[in-house]
Amino acid sequence: MDGFSIVLIVIGILAVLVLFAGVKTVPQGHNYTVERFGRYTRTLKPGLNIIIPFIDGIGRKLNMMEQVLDVPHQEVITKDNASITADGVTFYQILDAAQAAYEISNLEQGVLNLTMTNIRSVMGSLDLDELLSNRDEINSRVLRVVDAAVAPWGVKITRIEIKDIEPPRDLVDAMGRQMKAERDRRAVILEAEGQRQAQILKAEGEKQAQVLEAEGRREAAFRDAEARERSAEAEAKATEMVSEAIAKGDVQAINYFVANNYVKALEKIASAPNQKVLMLPLEAANVIGALGGVAEIAREAFGGEGPRRNAPGRPPSTRSES
Repeated sequence: MDGFSIVLIVIGILAVLVLFAGVKTVPQGHNYTVERFGRYTRTLKPGLNIIIPFIDGIGRKLNMMEQVLDVPHQEVITKDNASITADGVTFYQILDAAQAAYEISNLEQGVLNLTMTNIRSVMGSLDLDELLSNRDEINSRVLRVVDAAVAPWGVKITRIEIKDIEPPRDLVDAMGRQMKAERDRRAVILEAEGQRQAQILKAEGEKQAQVLEAEGRREAAFRDAEARERSAEAEAKATEMVSEAIAKGDVQAINYFVANNYVKALEKIASAPNQKVLMLPLEAANVIGALGGVAEIAREAFGGEGPRRNAPGRPPSTRSES
């Protein structure tokens, strides 16, 4: 083999080496920065890329996918001087490879320190009760602050979540006693409200019963008065009829009036509760005569219906009454 052939072989090997040195393959989800004599020139995207061998070189290899960063436990003093322990997790993504590579030397450490600092700041501005009940608000406030801080680094903070908030044991026990006392207070209030409502309903029922009872008494009194009024009207009508009969000289009407009052007087005397024995010197003939007058008035009142009873041995009268 002569010298020319050796030179050609060497040139071929160098060409292959140069070709391999100038062809770069970037995997999906990553970006490579290109440096020329130590200065950033451009960014290689995923796929096959060609650079100038021995002049251009790969600077930083950056992961462009969303990444997770654990925030370790740290002590936080709240606004009301309660000491707690909190940790969390941060999700971030590199948007600009050049800024992430050359604006900060340690990107993960910078994001972690910013997150921890702002978690302490936000939690320290809240009371313990607000801290335990407003976790979403804490997440959003920390996210806004940290995302604005890392924007010059070409990084986007997608989420920041507080995982655990651990108060001291004695504080947890005190909170438990406070919660129990609050529940007991609410139970007492509800029981008092129930008793008050029951008393109100009972009073309303008694009031309604009294109103209905008064209405019943009023209705009964009204009907009693109406009955007495009708009785008085009937008595007045009877007295008027008797008075007219007396004025006409009807002896039977007088007998009826006297007999009626006589019988009523006897009824009152006999019904007296303090009378056990009743002795009256009465003539039976007068009473029978008065009752006969009553029967005569009754026959006249009914228009003479039915045959009159005649004395024995006398023929019945054939006179007709008009």
